[in-house]
Amino acid sequence: MSGSTLRYGDKVVIVTGGSKGIGRGIVKVFVENGAKIVFCARGVAAGQALEAELNRAGPGSCKFVPCDISKEEDIKELAGQTADTLATIKEGENAQLLGRMGTEAESGLAALYLAADATFCTGIDLLLSGGAELNYGYKSQVP
Repeated sequence: MSGSTLRYGDKVVIVTGGSKGIGRGIVKVFVENGAKIVFCARGVAAGQALEAELNRAGPGSCKFVPCDISKEEDIKELAGQTADTLATIKEGENAQLLGRMGTEAESGLAALYLAADATFCTGIDLLLSGGAELNYGYKSQVP
């Protein structure tokens, strides 16, 4: 994206199940838009291959962490890759999960749009909404 500001430059994103399918599409599009990604999956070979591929391509970067999100210790290891582990875990407790729609590439672009540009959605049933328009996808805005 030479000559323009990256849409997600230097922001940190955690993606689970990021080595294939929709998760791979999300990791790829966020790296293409300047983000620093920590992503995980159970498939080590696929995760390591994607990490190498995307770090060569840039302009963002990514780090793969083997992780089974059904295991608490694996989740702590994943969160430990960020600057403040406890804050990441706390933020994650309030996060809204992404739904599914569209192709791998379309899902990645939809997630990027919602995270970077959307202010609100009305009159449409969008199955993929990370809630980024609500500031990091909080389940509830009540303090």
